[in-house]
Amino acid sequence: MTDLIFRSALRADVPAIVGLLADDPLGSARETVSEEVDAAYWEAFDALDGDPRNTVVVAELAGEIVGTMQLIVIPSLTRRGAQRLEIEGVRVSSAHRGAGLGRRMIAWAVAEARATGCTLVQLTTDKRRPDAKRFYESLGFAATHEGMKLGV
Repeated sequence: MTDLIFRSALRADVPAIVGLLADDPLGSARETVSEEVDAAYWEAFDALDGDPRNTVVVAELAGEIVGTMQLIVIPSLTRRGAQRLEIEGVRVSSAHRGAGLGRRMIAWAVAEARATGCTLVQLTTDKRRPDAKRFYESLGFAATHEGMKLGV
């Protein structure tokens, strides 16, 4: 994996990103994958791409997009006005899982957090993904809070 690069996603990457989001049992039930990418994904990407606090990242290996994640810098009054980095939508291609790519992605994101002055990195993982929870714990993340969601 010496030719692995991390970069900001381009609009042309959206179909590959949507494919990665759907490349697991939970994602396949939530995402819409067809020959043409649904307009909602294009609108979402355009909104994220225009927001300086959001970065959609792709991991590219030998010209193929093999991973993705979204990094969100959140300003806060808590922790003496500290910024935090939220990592969202982490996906690794099923063909590349277990090869250390996820570890490299998270290490890269943590380095980006430090470089932008964030003092905390946070993420959530679905309770139906116990392997993901173990993975994040192996990287030093701790389940210190109980996350809650409300569909609207």
